[in-house]
Amino acid sequence: MDNFDLVLPKMGESITEATILSWVKQVGEKIEEDETVLEVATDKVDSELPSPITGVISEILYQENEVVKVGQVIARITPDGKAGPTSIPRQNNDHSEAETPEPPAHKEAINGNGHTVLEVPPREANGRTLSPLVRNIIQKEGIATAELDRIKGTGPDGRITKNDVLGFLKQRDKPVEVIRPSKEVVAALPEQNSAPEASGNTEIIEMDRMRSMIADHMVMSKRTSPHVSSFVEVDMTRIVQWRERIKNSFQTKHGQKITFTPIFVEAIVKAIKEFPQINASVSGKQIVVKKDINIGIATALPNGNLIVPVVKDAKGKNLLGLTHQVNQLVNKARNNKLSPEDISGGTFTLSNVGTFRNLMGTPIINQPEVAIMATGMIKKRPVVIETEQGDTIAIRHMMYLSLSYDHRIVDGFLGGSFLARVGDFLEAFDDNQDI
Repeated sequence: MDNFDLVLPKMGESITEATILSWVKQVGEKIEEDETVLEVATDKVDSELPSPITGVISEILYQENEVVKVGQVIARITPDGKAGPTSIPRQNNDHSEAETPEPPAHKEAINGNGHTVLEVPPREANGRTLSPLVRNIIQKEGIATAELDRIKGTGPDGRITKNDVLGFLKQRDKPVEVIRPSKEVVAALPEQNSAPEASGNTEIIEMDRMRSMIADHMVMSKRTSPHVSSFVEVDMTRIVQWRERIKNSFQTKHGQKITFTPIFVEAIVKAIKEFPQINASVSGKQIVVKKDINIGIATALPNGNLIVPVVKDAKGKNLLGLTHQVNQLVNKARNNKLSPEDISGGTFTLSNVGTFRNLMGTPIINQPEVAIMATGMIKKRPVVIETEQGDTIAIRHMMYLSLSYDHRIVDGFLGGSFLARVGDFLEAFDDNQDI
């Protein structure tokens, strides 16, 4: 039977290539249908690629850290266990034969600065397979070989699962300091006359791959767009009191919490309908106004990095629908379950800096969008209230909104008017509704 060509699939809008992070299966190993073959990374998200058939890995055409175009053949699988060739061609077509290497042991080394460096292979020395997610946790938490041997795997064939590792970490007294060298990060850093040296007063931590990509994206955005920021103050009292009144019944009825985020998204969508040029991008000398309204939600991950899942077709959803989708995306982000489709296609981004008890912020535009809004901390303050009987001072729940926008196509009138309109919609929120 002919070998099956495993190609790099389309992984989301505008994604044309991916980097091979690791091969879970090696040449000569049997693989089941839907079992993970390898882990790849795009400029948006990491993904595990499953095998569409059962067979044996007969050929691997790209090595770790090599970049592959969508649609290219990355490996060949011999169906029904009929093994094929074991040569591993390189990307530069310099073919050479190589034996299937034994899986390396879980290595520990001390670098020149005295830091512990961990290298975690796809399998342990005793043959137990480690999934990419488990290996990532092991590296991140600095679990040593001796510690790993003490973890009892509850998965099939004694395989260590995510819950096994997390349970071990709860009982662990002292974590090992982990430095993860990254070839991509090192190659991207500018050359320096001398490498920094660690001392008793400093600690050197290399960026992981995601942090490196975030850094590059932020620098690119500032170089691309002249950033301007506007601010408004919003009285959130009506919304705060409404949420407090219905949050318990909502959770009982729908099995999930209601946060302020979907309310912010609803107000943004209403304002975009009145100011559609905020929902745009720039292509040369042309302004591309998007008909779809897809709102990105900047989400902080447990490791401190940031990712932006996207609420698709936000203008076609009511508050309940927005709540369900926002909660689903945030949960997937925090559990590393986002797909490339979940983070592509955004037309406008929301960042809630109030989560970190910040009063306001000036976020960087998420290219190729032209604006990003930040919501600050909701804080009780005495404010002047205008009434028919005259001015009075009252305690209100107040919040600052900020908008960073691309001054190439969004001027102060458009940016300021849009932001003020978002504030208007929030203050006019219908607190009699029940969802």
